[in-house]
Amino acid sequence: MDQTAKRIIFSGQVQGIGFRFTAHRIAGHHQLAGFVRNLPDGNVEMLVQGKPEDINRCIYEIKIAFAGCVRQTQIEDKPPNPKYTDFRITL
Repeated sequence: MDQTAKRIIFSGQVQGIGFRFTAHRIAGHHQLAGFVRNLPDGNVEMLVQGKPEDINRCIYEIKIAFAGCVRQTQIEDKPPNPKYTDFRITL
């Protein structure tokens, strides 16, 4: 199976609006592993791994769901980590 991983930083009005719960639902729908968490600077960090097309769809769906809130998205390739077997909301 072709696995890849990406670290995404979502900036804008992304805390206090159900962002993490929606990201969790969308990532689960695409059977991705990793985590989503709020950062102290007001951004949200997400690490996802799985099939590249599923990751791309997940990011797209999150951007659509929060189109009025996400101002910037930074995406960085990461090596897949076998410790992530499911998707979680972390602190």
